[in-house]
Amino acid sequence: MELRRAFRVNGFVMLVVVILLGIAIYLLIDHLKNGDNGSTALGVTLAVAILAEVVVLSGFAVVNPNQAKVIQFFGRYIGSVSDAGFFWVVPLSTRRSLSLRVRNFETQKLKVNDSDGNPIEIAAVVVYRVVDSYKAVFAVDSYMNFVQTQSETAVRHLATTHPYQTDEGGAPSLRDGAEVAGELTAELRARTGQAGIEIQEARITHLAYAPEIAQAMLVRQQAAQVVAARTRIVEGAVGMVGLALDRLAEQGLVELDEERKATMVSNLLVVLCGDRSTQPVINTGSLYA
Repeated sequence: MELRRAFRVNGFVMLVVVILLGIAIYLLIDHLKNGDNGSTALGVTLAVAILAEVVVLSGFAVVNPNQAKVIQFFGRYIGSVSDAGFFWVVPLSTRRSLSLRVRNFETQKLKVNDSDGNPIEIAAVVVYRVVDSYKAVFAVDSYMNFVQTQSETAVRHLATTHPYQTDEGGAPSLRDGAEVAGELTAELRARTGQAGIEIQEARITHLAYAPEIAQAMLVRQQAAQVVAARTRIVEGAVGMVGLALDRLAEQGLVELDEERKATMVSNLLVVLCGDRSTQPVINTGSLYA
């Protein structure tokens, strides 16, 4: 069964009917008190009027903004009202209120293993709203618990299929916020559609290595940064040495054989790549001494 629009009438119109019925009941009671002829017929009419008044009064419903009323008539779903206002619906029906406002919640910090087998802690915030009141009420026991459970399941699945971080270009990791958020949102939409829920956004709010390996992973990250920095320094130093040799050759300031070039390259690389200041040594003798 799909979402349907329930029968409804403007509540103020039916309020006029209630007032008219009230006046009719008052007049009938007055006639009965005066002992008019046909008291039996008046009594039956009065009973019918009172019954009609009670039935009509049971059909009024107020729908607040961003709220829906799911209406059942003796257990049968007859429709929903999602427009704000004062309405008269099918009398003697049960009406369940359902909020259509945007909701959000944050999952618990889950401890799972990423795709590399490293234990991590991860949590996410999910923004959602009800778009199908029928499914939200009748397809699942509790749509809020359903969304929470499916969100935690999706976060666990996301964590186990991606590494915490990767050095390979193009391979997504959990630290790639926008891409991971898109995957998580798409997966949650597929999981919660059957409950009439629209997932508007899902993002990782907490991501960290588990405490037992956090220190070791910090050392690993620091080592990776040192290697990357050294690589950049060596690349720059090699370029500077090559530039120096080319400029010396172009300007003809000094001629060096292959052995002296090797010595010069070695000295320049030591100066440029060293992590400490070097002390110059001045040679006052012959270059070939």
